[in-house]
Amino acid sequence: MPRSTASPFTLPDEFDLVRRSQGGDAQAFATLYDAYVERIYRYIFFRVADDKLAEDITSLVFLKAWEKLDTYRPGTSTFIAWLYRIAHNAVIDEYRTRKMTVRLDDTQPTEIHHEDSVDDQIDLQFEAGQLRQALRELTEEQQQVLVLKFINGLSTQQIAEQLGKQPGAIRALQMRALQSLARVLGTGEDEANDR
Repeated sequence: MPRSTASPFTLPDEFDLVRRSQGGDAQAFATLYDAYVERIYRYIFFRVADDKLAEDITSLVFLKAWEKLDTYRPGTSTFIAWLYRIAHNAVIDEYRTRKMTVRLDDTQPTEIHHEDSVDDQIDLQFEAGQLRQALRELTEEQQQVLVLKFINGLSTQQIAEQLGKQPGAIRALQMRALQSLARVLGTGEDEANDR
């Protein structure tokens, strides 16, 4: 299905598809599913770091969305923001039912290609490990903002809608998170002063 070049985050006919889906049109909902399933999966995978579990929760999110479609009000937020809220709640429910913790260093390692030199491969693995360690220093909310911004590619406005906050609060969260990462990674003021 062709997409609008105006925004990579929403379908050009999203409102119509939602309206038709709310009327019971399964094909319209399938179009919405196809458009957003990959982003929802990535969001969930980053939170649970397990392929199978992320697939299961993603399926559950879209099942819940279909069942609760009559509660979605177009115009109050984008459909993807509504899906992210459902996904966030589903991940929290999963944590509660399994009482599990997700360690960021359990996420998949940096992809290394054979054409990379051995030194480059070691450097990439080391940097990825440092980044995962540094991410653990962030608050849950800061991690969520960074995932939505840098993994899922959402704008500040879209993240604000997703989290029910003002864009200024999102910018502040992102700035504090990035400053914390820089401090933990040792790339903060000392490195800036060396230049």
